[in-house]
Amino acid sequence: MSDMETSDVTGAGSAPGAVGNGAAGAAPAGAAGAADAALAAGPGGARPPRPPGWQPFRSLSVAMFHGFVRDRAAMFFTILFPVLFLLLFGSIYKSSSTPKISVIEVGRVTVLDQARAASPRELGKVLDVTRKQDLAAALARVRDGKVDAVVQQSGGRLLVRYSAADPTKSGVVSAVFASIVQQANQAASGTPPHFQLTTRQVEDKSLKPIQYLTPGLLGWAIASGGAFAAAITLVGWRENRLLRRLRLAPVPTTAVVSARIAVSGAVALIQMVVFLAIASTPYFGLRLTAYWWMAVPLVICGTLAFLSIGLLVGALAKSQQAATALANLIILPMAFLGGSFIPLDFAPHWIQQVSYVMPLRYLVVGMQDVMARGEGPASALPAMGILLAFAAVLTLISVRVFRWDEI
Repeated sequence: MSDMETSDVTGAGSAPGAVGNGAAGAAPAGAAGAADAALAAGPGGARPPRPPGWQPFRSLSVAMFHGFVRDRAAMFFTILFPVLFLLLFGSIYKSSSTPKISVIEVGRVTVLDQARAASPRELGKVLDVTRKQDLAAALARVRDGKVDAVVQQSGGRLLVRYSAADPTKSGVVSAVFASIVQQANQAASGTPPHFQLTTRQVEDKSLKPIQYLTPGLLGWAIASGGAFAAAITLVGWRENRLLRRLRLAPVPTTAVVSARIAVSGAVALIQMVVFLAIASTPYFGLRLTAYWWMAVPLVICGTLAFLSIGLLVGALAKSQQAATALANLIILPMAFLGGSFIPLDFAPHWIQQVSYVMPLRYLVVGMQDVMARGEGPASALPAMGILLAFAAVLTLISVRVFRWDEI
């Protein structure tokens, strides 16, 4: 093969980086160099002796990582894009206090007026009351979502109307007015309450929603990076015939696979450092527990699990577009059903059951245990074992369906 031919193949191999993880664009350079060495063998095509030690692994790893760093699209979608989600959700859920509701008082509502007079500061934190006489106009504002509820009183009957469009606000409306009516009944009877309710959370009071958002979104970022990196790299190499050249090159297959794993693991750890650095700022207030460091081996195990998914996708897909679509079809629903975006404790029962077959659940829950719930290192071991077992099974399946050339 001439120098011109070699240059053309290497240049084509850099294109996948713009679509996928970016390491797909760097690896062909190292892979092509190894392949050229094989093609430079003597008469008869005898394979030259393989380089000793870990030199092939180091060269491929450096080439892949440099390609990832140079690929701006890969940097954005692998690190910056998940960070934008962290900033968005972290800002939305930064305050975990009860939402304040706006109420229109139509006519005179004695029960509400007395409650506001008795506890102006407490009710002022959750209620914003305005008075109007036009009931139809008030109800229209509730339907439009501009006001949360309309309240009227007829004798001893208190009528509260709200919209079911916002379940959270409607629940707060019902709870607040139920408490107001209960206190009014106790005051009318002249009998002091026999029981008092005191609620306390089991975690430290300093815990904030960011404690649980960070592991969830970090898990999604690791899943996306690992799956897309393996899938698009593999398909890109196959399309550009680099897999065939690697097979003939004096580079052990284990060196190529190990380099891909090492680069993906390094990128995942960089994602973790960036997430923790941002979430730990005073604005978000993330507080790491004593055993947060157990998230590091969890991240490595999770990377292996999602690399195996990418390997299977890359083995089955015939084009980069198909690989991207198939990886999205797997990772995106898993993010919602595995607890990255929606806490599983608040999910319907069927979602909780389905999540047990998804590796992302074990990565997210395992990181939450050691980063937020303060559990010991042993709590992460079951999740790590499941992730490694999942990676082993999918890797074996991928090897069975793997092909070096396009069909």
